[in-house]
Amino acid sequence: MSARTKSRKRALDALYASEIRKIDAKSLLSQTAAGVADRQNQEAIFDYAETLVVGVTENLVQIDGELRLLADGWSLERMPNVDRCILRLGCWEILHNSDVPNEVAIAEAVALAAEYSTDDSPKFINGVLAKLAKGTKAL
Repeated sequence: MSARTKSRKRALDALYASEIRKIDAKSLLSQTAAGVADRQNQEAIFDYAETLVVGVTENLVQIDGELRLLADGWSLERMPNVDRCILRLGCWEILHNSDVPNEVAIAEAVALAAEYSTDDSPKFINGVLAKLAKGTKAL
C-alpha cells in the first residue's frame, strides 16, 4: 500500500471523527500522529494527510457546493458521514491537487468507499467524482 493511500486513510479518519465528535480535524490528526510517531515512515504519511485535511477544511464551502450540485437526489445531510468525507477528499484532490491525476483521485476514493462504507457507496462516489472530473476538464 502506497504512502499516499495510507495518507488518505488517515485523513479520512480525522475528517470522519471530526464530524462525529465536533472536534477540529487537524487536531485529531496531530493526536494520531503523536501516537504512532515511533513507527517507520509516518512523517510522509502524515504530511500528505495534513495537506488533505487542511485542504478540505479550508475549501469546505466550495467543496460542499460542488457536491450539492453533482449528487443527484442526495443532500449532503442525507449521505452517510463516511461517504460525505470520502467525497470531500476526492473533490479536493480533483479541484486543488494537480499532482494527482483525476483518475487516481477517483480510484482511491472508490477504494476507501469499498473498504469503509456500504455496498452501494463505491458506485455512487465514482459517479459523483467522475462528473466533477469531467466538468473540470471543460474549464
